Amino acid sequence: MSPQEVLAALNELLEAERAGAWVARQSASEAGDEAMKALLQDIQHDEVRWCGMLMRAVRTLEGEPSSAVGDFRRKALAIADLHERLVFLNKGQAWVVRRLERLIPEVGHAEVKAELEAMLAAHRHNIARAEAF
Repeated sequence: MSPQEVLAALNELLEAERAGAWVARQSASEAGDEAMKALLQDIQHDEVRWCGMLMRAVRTLEGEPSSAVGDFRRKALAIADLHERLVFLNKGQAWVVRRLERLIPEVGHAEVKAELEAMLAAHRHNIARAEAF
């Protein structure tokens, strides 16, 4: 990948994480089940964390972080049933995993690469938690 393609991929992930944070926050506020609410709050916290990391990574690689929110937000919030929305959110997490698996080998900056690897591990962990729920 060219440096511009890496930056575009990081911004695509940033937009997706921002959308995921919105979905998790809104869903947590709607959840009546305390276990589901806690899970969604944890996911939302992680999504916000990764948004910050991705913005820093884009700047580190001398790019401009996107301010957009991915279309995933609109699609997910259109799902009224919270359990079905959680399944959809998990599919979004899996999409991020696939993108990270392809992107990480292309990143030459050691610190950015390490942060992306941590993000990958966290997303895999959240997928497993949501599947167990």
